[in-house]
Amino acid sequence: MNTNPELELANTLIGQTGTNVFLTGKAGTGKTTFLRSLVKDSPKRMIILAPTGIAAINAGGMTIHSFFQLPFAPYVPGTAFGGDAQYRFRFGREKLNIMRSIDLLVIDEISMVRADLLDAVDDVLRRFRRNDRPFGGVQLLLIGDVQQLPPVVKSEEWQLLSEYYDSPYFFSSRALRETSFCTIELKTVYRQNDIHFLELLNAVRENRCTEKEISMLNSRYIPEENMIGDKGYIRLTTHNLQAQQINRMKMDELPVEAYTFKAAIEGNFPEYSYPTDLELELKEGAQVMFVKNDISGEYRYANGTIGRVVSLSEQNIKVKIDGTGAEVDVQEAEWTNARYKLDKESKEIVEEIEGTFKQYPLKLAWAITVHKSQGLTFDKAIIDVSAAFAHGQAYVALSRCRTLEGVVLNAPIGPGVVISDRVIDRFNNETRNSNPTQEQCMAMRKSYFGELLKQLFGFGRIKMLLVHYLRLLDEYLYKIYPAQIKLYQAEVERLGKELCEVSIKFENQYMRLLSHSVDCELDKMLQDRIHSATRYFGDTLKPLQELMDSTEIEVDNKELRKKLDEAWGELSDAVRIKSALLEFVFDNGFQVQDFLRKRSVLSMREKDSEKVKKREKKQKKNVVANGDIGNIAVYRALIGWRKEEAERRGVPVYTILQQKAILGLSNCFPADERELLHIPYIGKKCVEKYGKIILEIMAQYQERSGNGISGEG
Repeated sequence: MNTNPELELANTLIGQTGTNVFLTGKAGTGKTTFLRSLVKDSPKRMIILAPTGIAAINAGGMTIHSFFQLPFAPYVPGTAFGGDAQYRFRFGREKLNIMRSIDLLVIDEISMVRADLLDAVDDVLRRFRRNDRPFGGVQLLLIGDVQQLPPVVKSEEWQLLSEYYDSPYFFSSRALRETSFCTIELKTVYRQNDIHFLELLNAVRENRCTEKEISMLNSRYIPEENMIGDKGYIRLTTHNLQAQQINRMKMDELPVEAYTFKAAIEGNFPEYSYPTDLELELKEGAQVMFVKNDISGEYRYANGTIGRVVSLSEQNIKVKIDGTGAEVDVQEAEWTNARYKLDKESKEIVEEIEGTFKQYPLKLAWAITVHKSQGLTFDKAIIDVSAAFAHGQAYVALSRCRTLEGVVLNAPIGPGVVISDRVIDRFNNETRNSNPTQEQCMAMRKSYFGELLKQLFGFGRIKMLLVHYLRLLDEYLYKIYPAQIKLYQAEVERLGKELCEVSIKFENQYMRLLSHSVDCELDKMLQDRIHSATRYFGDTLKPLQELMDSTEIEVDNKELRKKLDEAWGELSDAVRIKSALLEFVFDNGFQVQDFLRKRSVLSMREKDSEKVKKREKKQKKNVVANGDIGNIAVYRALIGWRKEEAERRGVPVYTILQQKAILGLSNCFPADERELLHIPYIGKKCVEKYGKIILEIMAQYQERSGNGISGEG
């Protein structure tokens, strides 16, 4: 696979561009292997989702519905979810941080994803990333084969959705049509080596079977009475009830004792994701299928390997592998149900195990459905697709086998068994020639380089957050903190001129250099210009950091406090990340992969404990606040005492001492209770209750000067 040109192209597009990619290919072309390699090696922050629980477990991710907290009702574009105006998302800060910081969204088994589900994902990402571009500006990697199993849509659901979509398939998504995507079709088949069988499968896949192909398929029809046993064969059926009946009948025919092995479940592991039976019933002689790869490193079996139970006890299961004859003492395996979280140390998106399912990795395998066989490989299969009811079923069933000789049909098939969908055929014709040329790849790489530069040297979001914070101060606290508000007003004006206006002019410069560049990462003139700009913008951003470090705002109202904390937190995070990225590029140059890795680490919000540490550190440095607070030490001491007293009495802090009174005390040092009464918002009752304590606190910091205003203390 290392020399596969299609995979190399996919790696380039995903790693070096922001282009959306649809990675497709026939069964057995290595789509899953590519995904595992991408997860291991890519510097981009990504999440992996799939439409079903089993597909999500196999891909190492979560279901789409679970991650985005989507209801199962149809999504009608432009309306509340499922028509439920009361539906509310309850994303925690961690989930919001993940959504806002991801570079790449991977959806596996995309053929089974409905168009409305993809539009629901688009709605959530636009809303919570605060970005009106399709999918909130996130790059998409869609993996799957539209010639395989289609999405499930009930007739009553389609009756509703058909007013908005021309098909239920993912590519009919309105959001996807707003953007462009490259289709990369993997050509090399790793599952089958027989060229004649591959040609036959292609004819079935593309619904171009002639009498010759139908005749070749029907040469594998063997009536039940002519079969010399069905040992080692698995039956693929179109309906679940058929598979259950066959397995039950075959088990009942075995005249030996049955053993039941119950799975051990810890934490949260939903029933729809069970990889095998909760209570696995086996008998000696039972035909079984392994449902997990051998993790011992000996490669004795793989997911889909067929065998037969040769000995059985309450503590031991021995299976003889079909084909090799090797006997395996089967050990319990463990599956995990994971959710995405942020690692406190590395700041990377990692999977947190919510639950585990521990069971022997076996399933009765005289028969399974075609739907559950997707992704598996068999040496021998008895295929019943005479009752095929959906596009792709016949192809999925036949393509599970390595060779035509491993296929047995239990009934002759006619052309009508290969169900085709004209919508799929039209989509394939449209995308077949969409592979980008080398020149287009270079243009996309250059475009992505420019997009990342715009993100690095763009200050519009910081200005927006600063204006929002100032608006809160000005609306609610203009009488208490007039000096601080003036400083922030001046900073908004300075930021607009020295950062925003200059960054727009600089954009014209680097985009002009970019248009003439052959290799952006090696272009000395472009890199030198970027280097100089990072110094200028980094230095110009420092006064805002210094102003924020010297800001000391306290309010009595809890709701206002929450609004201010959120606004200040977003602003400080944006400034922190921007400053660190400018410094990083100044030291290391602008290389896409390195920049993405650094941004991944920086893009997480500080945890509350880290904020506390930062605030404590700032206090130790005795930062001198602006003119609204005369003595910062007295101010903080009174704030601390007020908080403790309020907690002790179980009352709001403002009932102890108002914020305006604390500001007055930080500027004037009353000598006695009579002078205390001259401080605004301090009345007789306050003096009677707390006058002595307040005077004692102030005496600890008092260094009287002629006008009564102390130094830092």
